[in-house]
Amino acid sequence: MQRVDEVIRQRLSSQVALIDQISGYIISAGGKRIRPRLVLLVAEALGYQGAARFELAAVVEFIHTATLLHDDVVDESSLRRGRATANAAFGNAASVLVGDFLYSRAFQMMVSVQNMRVLSVLADATNVIAEGEVLQLMNMHDPDLSVDDYLRVIRFKTAKLFEASARLGAVLAGADEATEEACAGYGRALGTAFQLVDDLLDYEGDSHALGKNVGDDLREGKPTLPLLVAMDRADAGERALIRGAIEHGATEELSQILAIVRRTGALDATREAAESEAVKARDCLGALPDSWARDALLELCSRSVHRTS
Repeated sequence: MQRVDEVIRQRLSSQVALIDQISGYIISAGGKRIRPRLVLLVAEALGYQGAARFELAAVVEFIHTATLLHDDVVDESSLRRGRATANAAFGNAASVLVGDFLYSRAFQMMVSVQNMRVLSVLADATNVIAEGEVLQLMNMHDPDLSVDDYLRVIRFKTAKLFEASARLGAVLAGADEATEEACAGYGRALGTAFQLVDDLLDYEGDSHALGKNVGDDLREGKPTLPLLVAMDRADAGERALIRGAIEHGATEELSQILAIVRRTGALDATREAAESEAVKARDCLGALPDSWARDALLELCSRSVHRTS
């Protein structure tokens, strides 16, 4: 990961001062760096130790960071990773344009690896992620969203880059098709579990630990699984309260909604859904030989479900 951070610093360089400033601001905020870790760990587990793994690990982090910049503008977010979002600090226009810079720099870096399969995986992933963003926008303020449609957004918007990251490690190692698909399945399930826990923590965590405002999803009118389960199990009055909050993006009744979500067991149901995805991810790792890297991938399954931030 130190090598990846070196690549990130080198590739962020631009003659445009504002790009340097905003890119550095976002990257230096840290984060879990799970996606680049997946590239490195899968490559290691399959015996690949070439330098291209560092370049591609940085690529997926750039793509992820670009989506964060754009997400925060769309969602009008003001806090991420414990400090002001880039759009709050520098304005929406600058955030969108620097996000575009990161996307385009990522594609420059992909080309440098000179592997058409790598280009295909990442081009497909970025397109699906964009579709997921639009799907989520369409679903905003819709209390009648089905659980299947909610999960579709997760698989497009979040899980797809996890899937691509794990697949890239297999591609670099020259793995056979079955092994590559198992790695992709691992990433897809892990990413789904990760997002389910993110959605849970919006109603269970605290702002300091999360680095963002609790209740942001409700304020943005996002009908996530905790709310969908709570509405299904609540009485008529409680259901009407949650519906109105989703439709209007209202957080005035947040404390009441939190109580309903807890009373109905919606948080437990969401964590159980995440644990089910983590089991799927673990099962996929049967395709990999025993190694410390495989053990680390197994540990990520547990950490993704039981984290508090």
